[in-house]
Amino acid sequence: QLQASGGGLVQAGGSLRLSCVASGLPFSVYVMGWFRQAPGKEREFVGAISAGGGSTLVADSVKGRFTISRDNAKNTVYLQMNILKPEDTADYYCAARVGAVSRFGYDYWGQGTQVTVSS
Repeated sequence: QLQASGGGLVQAGGSLRLSCVASGLPFSVYVMGWFRQAPGKEREFVGAISAGGGSTLVADSVKGRFTISRDNAKNTVYLQMNILKPEDTADYYCAARVGAVSRFGYDYWGQGTQVTVSS
């Protein structure tokens, strides 16, 4: 139901845009979140956007570099990642929940898309 794409290999300082397309659920009523998990580490919250797109929450580790947006007409949420660092290397996942923007409580998860940042 959630299909993430856009990962790849990029040099430090570069940019990538991840996309996550939803199907089979009323996308416009769901808060959408992005998470990441690096090898050997726990899953980490990256950011989230409200159902209408008017409110976002971004982790301190990516604030000022990553931006979340959504297009409800296309059932798609985006993660624009700029000034990438090697420590951003991870599998990135999108997720959906109802209610308020939050770091927790996501009900639906997509498969990951791999991002590798070389130094």
